[in-house]
Amino acid sequence: MLDPLSGRLSHYMNLLAERQKLVAANIANIDTPNYRTKDIDFNFEFQSLVDGQKPNTIEAEGLKTKNDGNNVSMDREMRLLSETALRFNFVSQVLKSEARDFRLAIRDARG
Repeated sequence: MLDPLSGRLSHYMNLLAERQKLVAANIANIDTPNYRTKDIDFNFEFQSLVDGQKPNTIEAEGLKTKNDGNNVSMDREMRLLSETALRFNFVSQVLKSEARDFRLAIRDARG
C-alpha cells in the first residue's frame, strides 16, 4: 500500500463492499419468512480499523417486523445501496488521486 492512509481507505472500501453484499442479501430475502435484516457494525469497525478483521455483521435494530417475521425494508435497503455506492466512489477517487500524486512525484524525481 502507498501509505497508512491508503491502507485504511482500502480497508474502508472492503467494508463498503461487504455492506453492499449484505444489502443485496437483505433485498433478495425480502419475502423470506422470519428473515432478519443484517448490516455491518460500523462503530465496531471504526474502532478496529487497523486489525484487518472480517466485518462484524449485526442484525439491524428498530425495523418494523411483518406478520411473517421478516423485517426487511426496501426503502432502507435502497437508501443504503445508494449511500454505500456514493461512499465507495468517493474513497475510490481519493485513492486514485493519491496514486496519481505518487506517480507525478516519481516522474518529477527522475527529472
